[in-house]
Amino acid sequence: MAVARTDDAPSFVIVNPATGGEVATYPGHSDSEVHAILDDVAVARRRWQALSLAERSEHLRAIAAGLRNEAAELAETMALEMGKPVAQGEAEIEKCALNCDFYAEHGESFLADEELTMDGALVRYEPLGTLLAVMPWNYPFWQVIRCAAPTLMAGNTMVLKHASNVMGGAIRLEALMERAGLPRNVFRTLRVSSRQVPAVIRHPAISAVTLTGSEAAGRAVAAAAGAELKPCVLELGGSDPFIVLEDADLGEAAKVGAWARNQNAGQSCIAAKRFIVVDSVYDEFVSLFTGHVKDLRMGDPLGRTTKIGPMARKDLRDELHDQVARSVRAGASLLLGGEVPAGAGAFYPPTILGSVGPGMPAFDEETFGPVAALVRAKDEAEAIAMANRSRFGLGSSLWTKDRGRAARVASGIESGMVFVNAMARSDPRMPFGGIKASGFGRELWTPGIRSFTNVKTVYAE
Repeated sequence: MAVARTDDAPSFVIVNPATGGEVATYPGHSDSEVHAILDDVAVARRRWQALSLAERSEHLRAIAAGLRNEAAELAETMALEMGKPVAQGEAEIEKCALNCDFYAEHGESFLADEELTMDGALVRYEPLGTLLAVMPWNYPFWQVIRCAAPTLMAGNTMVLKHASNVMGGAIRLEALMERAGLPRNVFRTLRVSSRQVPAVIRHPAISAVTLTGSEAAGRAVAAAAGAELKPCVLELGGSDPFIVLEDADLGEAAKVGAWARNQNAGQSCIAAKRFIVVDSVYDEFVSLFTGHVKDLRMGDPLGRTTKIGPMARKDLRDELHDQVARSVRAGASLLLGGEVPAGAGAFYPPTILGSVGPGMPAFDEETFGPVAALVRAKDEAEAIAMANRSRFGLGSSLWTKDRGRAARVASGIESGMVFVNAMARSDPRMPFGGIKASGFGRELWTPGIRSFTNVKTVYAE
């Protein structure tokens, strides 16, 4: 139902991070418009959950096809709004489509009734209602589809509060789903500010909340959801260790590590951030790693050969540079980069800091950009201790040729995920999430579809 716009509605000005020029301005939703949308979504929820799993599966497959058909346009939107190189943007859209296909194929088995060992008892997974998703700008389509595909397959409806600098992408995604045949109001974008989020959480139509974002945002949303006794899943920041032991394939570790730190201009919660290398191979690794980082081309995100685009906003670039400067003042050595380039845009060059340790921002804080912190450890035990000396615990990467050793060391790393001889990543075939200040709950695989269901016990004599 349409509601007249009032003066409490925000406005979203999108700035191209590569040029500093304005891309577009989008009017926001007023509080009254938000309530009307939520009421409409609550009505749609009943019709949506009444569909069979096979019918919901077909809708997911149609969304996957729509994503693939519009991949070029969506990638360009990402480039213009948050600076992602178009080739990486197209890969992100394909990953979104694969996630839709995955839950379309496996959702029915993930949600099937389970018989218990107690005679006459079973568990059912039934939809909760409507999910509020508060999403970030760094993977503006993947982060949304990562939770939307399983949420919709489970029979829930969903409303999206996206980051203000990628509002055009959020609007496009809602339109794409409608073009793909998803019933009206099953998925809606709320053009709202952070100020409006607590009221959305309090609305009776909202049954649960998921957030991917900063630690501060996670604490605020968790507090609001907790006050309403509504479940939530939080995927927050990370300071992922990339541990290189003396028996690692150094060439491969350095090559993968360079991309693990700099993909998406380093703006990823699960990017490798602290490279913890045992002393006996530290110097060799640094030399190989620096060579690979130097090969990464920074430039216009619309260029197909560009590997590193601008950071999403100038203020984020300036905060990152301040972390670099403070780390150098605290004793870190600047091995590469570390200078703000002249000219327009929010560009920051791939940067390497050596001799990093506890007490330095590059070690203690999350560096959300293309800055690698190299940490020297005397042996395996110190490498594990340094990896765990963080309030974060999202992902981690471990490099050794000894699989038995890998299993032992992995058990000692305090994180939600350990990737051996590989960069950390998300994949619908694996649970995704962290511990400590990196949040709680899991996405993807079976947790991703069951997190927002009523796990109902049914017992009959």
